[in-house]
Amino acid sequence: MKVIIHIAVFILSSLIATAQANTTYHRVDLVKVDKSARVMYLMAGEDVVKQYHIALGASPKGHKVKEGDSKTPEGEYILDYKKEDSQFYRAMHISYPNAKDKARARMLGVDPGGFIMVHGQRNGDRRDAKRRQRFNWTDGCIALTNEQMDEFMALVETGTRIHIEW
Repeated sequence: MKVIIHIAVFILSSLIATAQANTTYHRVDLVKVDKSARVMYLMAGEDVVKQYHIALGASPKGHKVKEGDSKTPEGEYILDYKKEDSQFYRAMHISYPNAKDKARARMLGVDPGGFIMVHGQRNGDRRDAKRRQRFNWTDGCIALTNEQMDEFMALVETGTRIHIEW
């Protein structure tokens, strides 16, 4: 009987080890946003871990310059903190404005704005999220469906770089 138990334990542990070896852990080290295609890529090295269709601000082309321009910033930023108590379903803050953005705004005599997030749908909005994602509806943020936002928050850690381009 002991021999059968030892064989069963050996077989089970071999199966578990094989399953673990075949499971690839992807640590997202970059979030890439292609505003022109309205697509976000979660990257682990050169591998695309996930891809999402996104909604942007109502005037997405070009770099955010000032508060209220409905543009999503372009460039390199950091996803610096998660926000669970937002007016939107979950959110992660983008470190806009950076020093360059602030200097540009100062030179132009405008407020650069801020509080740019990757977030889900507006809390209490009962409209179909997939249909809503066909339109650019944010004030300059990057929107996902709530289901996608749950996945995004699970896969992306604070401190992850985000690269946004047209």
